[in-house]
Amino acid sequence: MRAFKKHTGVIVPLDRINVDTDQIIPKQFLKVTEKNGLGRSLFYDWRFNVDGEPRADFILNQQRYRNGTVLLTRRNFGCGSSREHAVWALADYGFKVLLAPSYADIFYNNCFKNGILPVALDEEAITSLFKESVETDGYSVHVDLTNQLIRKPNGSEIRFVIDQFRKHCLLEGLDDISLTLQHENKIRSHENKLRPFQIIVEG
Repeated sequence: MRAFKKHTGVIVPLDRINVDTDQIIPKQFLKVTEKNGLGRSLFYDWRFNVDGEPRADFILNQQRYRNGTVLLTRRNFGCGSSREHAVWALADYGFKVLLAPSYADIFYNNCFKNGILPVALDEEAITSLFKESVETDGYSVHVDLTNQLIRKPNGSEIRFVIDQFRKHCLLEGLDDISLTLQHENKIRSHENKLRPFQIIVEG
């Protein structure tokens, strides 16, 4: 997993509450086991008509947000089923940071395992970011995980809180497998101790 320390990107304001994982990535796209390519199906039912044509009124299809990498949304983002594909789709599309008042627990944990930073901000800060990002084309923020702050275009800063273990994992690019491999020598030593007691069954 790629380490995350700082990111500067244009905000995409998705003004909806209770966005569930089936809306993020509909069930018909869950057959794959690869992370690559899922970005094409992100928010598919909102993004495309039944004939597959882009909906002009959906936020991701508007030119000013085409290159956005910071998703701004409302409370309880990522609710519903625990499908990790939802985070894969967001990451494959190009989102690096999520800003919302709250997230579903499993979705929130999956973000950290896939290199996305989900920042929880209070409603007042979120509402202010919505207003400013809608009113200003190319509204970009700088997100600094090390110092736990978001710098707005006018120079003002928003501080955020994050679990220190999750912060460490993102800063170092450590997913579950990487964390396990940090103890590879201990695991190998333990396996070697058990080897004399293993029973070999011949077929």
